[in-house]
Amino acid sequence: MWVPSTPIDQPLLNRELSWLDFNERVLAQAREADVPLLERVKFVAICSNNLDEFFQVRVAALKDQIAAGVGQLSLDGLTPARQLARVLDRVRQLVRRQEDVFLGELMPLLAAADLHVLPWSELDVDDQKHLSDIYERRIHPVLTPLAFDPGHPFPYISNLSLNLGVMVADPDTRERRFARVKVPSFLPRLFQLPDGRRFVPVEEVIGAHLGQLFPGMRIAERSAFRVTRNADLTLEDEDAEDLLAAVEVELRRRRFGKAVRLEIGHRMSAEMLHLLLDELDLEPDEVTSHQALLDLSGLFVLHAIARPELKDEPWPAVTPPALAIADGTDLGEIFGILRERDVFVHHPYESFADSVEAFVERAADDPKVQSIKMTMYRTSGDSPFATSLIRAAERGVQVAVVVELQARFDEQRNIGWAKAMERSGVHVVYGFVGLKTHAKCILVVREDEDGLRRYGHLGTGNYNSRTARLYEDVGLLTSDPDITTDIGNLFNHLTGYSREVEYRKLVVAPHQLRSRLTALIEQEAGHGADGGITAKMNALADVGMINSLYRASQAGVPIDLSVRGICCLRPGVEGMSSTIRVRSVLGRYLEHSRIYRFANGSGPGEPLYLFGSADMMQRNLDMRVETLVPIENPVHQARLDQILDGVLADDIRSWVLGSDAVWRQQEGDDLADAQARLAAH
Repeated sequence: MWVPSTPIDQPLLNRELSWLDFNERVLAQAREADVPLLERVKFVAICSNNLDEFFQVRVAALKDQIAAGVGQLSLDGLTPARQLARVLDRVRQLVRRQEDVFLGELMPLLAAADLHVLPWSELDVDDQKHLSDIYERRIHPVLTPLAFDPGHPFPYISNLSLNLGVMVADPDTRERRFARVKVPSFLPRLFQLPDGRRFVPVEEVIGAHLGQLFPGMRIAERSAFRVTRNADLTLEDEDAEDLLAAVEVELRRRRFGKAVRLEIGHRMSAEMLHLLLDELDLEPDEVTSHQALLDLSGLFVLHAIARPELKDEPWPAVTPPALAIADGTDLGEIFGILRERDVFVHHPYESFADSVEAFVERAADDPKVQSIKMTMYRTSGDSPFATSLIRAAERGVQVAVVVELQARFDEQRNIGWAKAMERSGVHVVYGFVGLKTHAKCILVVREDEDGLRRYGHLGTGNYNSRTARLYEDVGLLTSDPDITTDIGNLFNHLTGYSREVEYRKLVVAPHQLRSRLTALIEQEAGHGADGGITAKMNALADVGMINSLYRASQAGVPIDLSVRGICCLRPGVEGMSSTIRVRSVLGRYLEHSRIYRFANGSGPGEPLYLFGSADMMQRNLDMRVETLVPIENPVHQARLDQILDGVLADDIRSWVLGSDAVWRQQEGDDLADAQARLAAH
């Protein structure tokens, strides 16, 4: 347990500290004895990855606010400078815990499982010769030592690159100089020895051969270091005529963002540290010192090895029963199914490939399909969706894709696919400056026997085949005329010049979602104790939504919330939020679906179910194109009940947020795994 992130008298919790609470919960998964060993290692790697993004975006934003003299206080009344100080202190604590887990708990267990991460000094002669051969063939030719002296400027240190800082001394003059050796990103983080059981960090291999890079010089010191830079992409020109060009320019600028963090090996001398701080314009409190490897996300290499007994037992995804008869012999069969009924899908328990991917793949090859429209927020490097859309366009189908170029850290991949699709005749639209298209929707228009018919998909997750195997999400495949008409109108709004329209069923941000959710919460407040709000989301940080939930709680409404990550609402406070309960579930899958249930949303005693792409955050409500879709089929509502009730049950492993802003893990030997329960059904 850690200390509260916000004083008790504050009704709202700090967003940045709440995110760090979330990453603490991720790290706690690495300490769970009943989690398989390599999965525990994976959670350490995820924690490290998360911190990288946090510094590149959130810490960078705080530093920008301080530099600009912004005086606006956070939700809990802190200035940007006080927030930054608290964040950096918490990060240092988190890094220490992360290293304690890896070095003190996991390394001994890995050794007991005959898996070892070794320094050069613990290798025998044969192993050293093997790695020296690799160094000569694969490493030495691509290394470029860069000196820093009166004749050489301090080298640019690229974002998140692994580097060796080297102090070299002239044996004759004893003059000391600093040099930097960048470890090329294409080299393995850990080199696997031939026995497959032992791994050596790349910096150990390079460090053992520094004499070849600095012949005739004495290596006085070497130490690994890593710099994190501001990597947020900001388009200042709200009227950018060519969004693609503007994003490409910003991506080039991102490489030169200001440094926001320095990670160093714990043996780095004060001399080298001071030099780096001066040249990077960083303060001592922006440094984290590490006894373990720098960049523990490199531990994904260990998780990838073939040791199934040290990993989670696979839960094979099943084909959604309603689609199981669509065996591919008839391209129109999936559309025939959707003419008869909607199909609800729950990933990754139900196969993404056999449902959403198959829907687009069949549409791309079906001669009766006239057009396909789709949003793309984050997609994979080998996207089957993009290849299907390209194939469809090449055979004459009208294909339009709204590609979100500003999807953080996926911009370059999205640009690549956008250009490839344009070359094949796909109509590519790049969304709007300042308004990300985050909605997940597909529309297919097909010439059926009785005329043109629309078919659609709406979901909570990205059209990314890789993450669809790791993220928990829900979706709806439908030919409902009202919903598909709404999807068509939404695409017309995104690709044309139409004004926002009145939708029949969809709730769309930024124009309607906030007011609709507020009205639904207020409606439940009118029912008092007979009301009820249940929601599952990734983050809850919007002040307006939180205050609406507080008012509903004060009216006596029972409110149950499953919030995976950031939560700025303080539950369980008498007179303010006493009827609100907040839980968080973490497991082998990343809980990603956003589901909202209002007990009287469709009328007294008639619940309303909504799911979609939007969390209760200002960016989702006001600065993005988002969709929520109502679910009216009683069978599908029961599926949503199963999910909501499953993550909020009292007898599952979860974390509970207290009124003191502390997340506490449920205790008990007989607690169940919510995801295992869902996988068993």
